[in-house]
Order: sequence, then structure tokens, then C-alpha cells
Amino acid sequence: MCGRFTLRTPAYKLAEAFSVEVRANLAARYNIAPSQDIAALRVDADNDRELVMLRWGLVPGWAKDPAMGNRMINARAETVADKPAFRAAFRQRRCLIPADGFYEWQKTPDGSKQPYLIARPDGEPFAMAGLWEHWQPPGVEAPLETCAIITAEANATVAPIHHRMPVIVGAGDRDAWLDPAPPSAESLTALLRPAPDEDLTAQAVDRHVNNTRHDDPACIEPAAGGLLL
Repeated sequence: MCGRFTLRTPAYKLAEAFSVEVRANLAARYNIAPSQDIAALRVDADNDRELVMLRWGLVPGWAKDPAMGNRMINARAETVADKPAFRAAFRQRRCLIPADGFYEWQKTPDGSKQPYLIARPDGEPFAMAGLWEHWQPPGVEAPLETCAIITAEANATVAPIHHRMPVIVGAGDRDAWLDPAPPSAESLTALLRPAPDEDLTAQAVDRHVNNTRHDDPACIEPAAGGLLL
């Protein structure tokens, strides 16, 4: 799964990396958690890229209660095209979620869990595959826009830590993922694959990150004696 990630990259670098105007003043985030508003890249009605803020935890348009989003932070690549909560968004509302690291927790022999920060070796930002939805049932004045991150089986770098990882969409595939009129569902599902093993490293970090109230540089501090995978 993907339940926590970082976005510390300055706005100007995000604009360069994703060819989009960044209007929001994005503060560095070290411990982004579900139910929070997160930056997402999508295309507007004119097919231009836009960076917007979406609540993490997808609420389908047909949901009666927005609390449903609390259970919809991730969509599995293997079932996203068919699962009722995600299939409409998969067809029509895909997005990219910028990040420069994500966390996974490895079970340890003593029964605890060791957090790892997984990132590119060069520290540059990457794009996680996402879906977004618009929820506004009758009688609700303000629309709610939400999103989910798509996950796949872990690659060889992440597998020793956790069996799932977010789908990372390479630069050459981003336009295809955002295309509002893709040639087929099969062409989209073909993009939902684990990142190449060599594209990521994993560093054991301090357990300070375990608390979602912590959102500071201590979250990414290497653990004492922590291994780099």
C-alpha cells in the first residue's frame, strides 16, 4: 500500500519537472497522511495541465457519506478498472500525484515495525498514478474533490520491506496516463507496473515518522545503524 509520503521539492522545481504552473504556495511536507489535502496534476477542460489540491481518500460520486473516502486511499492496479468505487474515475478522471519519497514499514523480529523512506537515488520528484473524483450529492453546497493512489506489486527494492508499492509513472508515460481519451483501457493498465528496481533506494528512518502529527525534517532522519537498501 501507500499510506504516507513526502513532497519537499520546491514549487519551481515541480513546475519544471511536470511542465505545469504551480500557483499554490506549497510548503515542504515530510509526512503526508490520508485525509489531508495533497497536490495532484490533472488536465482541465482545455486539455491543459493543472496542479490542484485534492483530499486524499477517494469518495465516489454515488457515495452517500464522504467518510467512505477513509477506506479508499489506495486502488489496486489489478482491479482498478473494474472495482465499482474506482472504475468511473479510471475511465475519465486520472491524475498524477507528485512526491519525492514514500514510506513503508518492515516487520522486525521483535514484532515492531521499522519505517523506510523510499526515494529516487538522486532525490528528484516522481509521479504516482492516481484517480480523482468529484462528490456533490443533492443538498450539499460545496463540492468535494478527492483522490486515491494506485498500487502494484513491489519491485525487488521494496519487496523486502512491503509487498505493495505505489505505481510510479515515468516521464515518457505521463501524457498517456492523463490523456482524457486514451485508445483503450488496456493501454492504461499497461502503464500500471512496478518501477524498475534500480530507480529507487530505501533508507531506514527514525520512528518519529510513525506519528502522523509529526511533519518535520526529523521524519526523514536515517535510523541509528539503519541500512540503505
